[in-house]
Amino acid sequence: MERVIPGGQAPRRNTPRRAITVGPLSMDRLGRAKRAFTTRRVPPVAMQELVAGQVRPRTGDLVLARVDRIGHHARLELTTGRRAHLHVGDEIIVAYAHRYAPDQFEAHVPLGLSPTHLVASGGIASEMHSRCGDVRRPTDISPMGLVADYRGVPLNVGAFGLLPCPVPEHTPVTVVVLGTSMNAGKTTTAHRLVRGLAVAGHSPGAAKVTGTGAGGDYWLMIDAGAHAVLDFTDVGLASTYRIEMAALERKAVELIHHLAQAGCGAIVVEVADGVFQQETARLMQSELFRSRIDGVIFAAADAVGAIGGLERLRALELPVVALAGKLTRSPLAVREAAAACDLPVLTLDELGDPATASALFGFSAPPHATPLELEEASCSQEESGPDAHGETEDAREPLSGSAQGVPGGLSGGVA
Repeated sequence: MERVIPGGQAPRRNTPRRAITVGPLSMDRLGRAKRAFTTRRVPPVAMQELVAGQVRPRTGDLVLARVDRIGHHARLELTTGRRAHLHVGDEIIVAYAHRYAPDQFEAHVPLGLSPTHLVASGGIASEMHSRCGDVRRPTDISPMGLVADYRGVPLNVGAFGLLPCPVPEHTPVTVVVLGTSMNAGKTTTAHRLVRGLAVAGHSPGAAKVTGTGAGGDYWLMIDAGAHAVLDFTDVGLASTYRIEMAALERKAVELIHHLAQAGCGAIVVEVADGVFQQETARLMQSELFRSRIDGVIFAAADAVGAIGGLERLRALELPVVALAGKLTRSPLAVREAAAACDLPVLTLDELGDPATASALFGFSAPPHATPLELEEASCSQEESGPDAHGETEDAREPLSGSAQGVPGGLSGGVA
């Protein structure tokens, strides 16, 4: 039975008595709903009520919505990682959040529970403001209500993130992967570097500190053999677009601390989008975040992007140790970038080579890899392609070309 929230007692909102209703969310209805990756840390047992009416959602709020029209995202990534096909009439549980994706959508959290859009397959409800001409219109959804606890208080992913851990006495060597834009090869670079470190026996940790909630990169790092994998959704953020900077840099550093506490011997951090995206640009200038960085690998789609991006990073005095990314598909582009940038340009095979990966992190030699594992890693020609989850931020095709040398390695870590 629905009940009306008394005036002045609306959950989290000062809204007139007649404007908000709270009703039960039955176990049967909850069981039929498709729950998205972004909501995976919220236990179903906490989902007991629906808050509807004139309520303003916040970023991170969970919403039960009905699919009205299938658009660009025809599948939803579930909490398990499976990509479920969507049908008109399906009910889904996703999270409100802003989205920044030059190759897809820019979207903002709407002011109310009016019809809106599914703008990411990982489960983001938001109102589209612009879209790339290469993609279809987003899938249309109608909110049925905010998912709330037994008191009628809306549930927010921010309340279910990992708690901050103590600052570790020592942080393993940490390399950050930055790029020119979406689809520059950042995730592919991080993936192959993690694989090389894993085969070498260095127990790598992987973290994605900015972006839009989705599991493709998360599962990819697990499959690469990472000792531990975390992303911003683990610390209570469905998306990092338009998040207050102090909170973002704090969460990014928390992810590194959690990986150190988990016993990782090396840490690979990916920062989404390009160096001019507003959160990425500010994170690169954050003294708190920079203090945890030992090196940067810069991924670019072509030599010009590599040269321009490197100039920007060096102006910020960031320790760039190598170039990588889609440009290494072309041996000519590799030679152009190497000649202009006086840095090694590492292909996928080289990033995934245990000896090269070890050298990048200052390790003297792969300690545990068997000869067979070393041969398989260095000779691997596996295709990552667009990942098995369909949507990806970065290209995953095999890259080619030859490196122009390997840096002497990093040392230290943060005490």
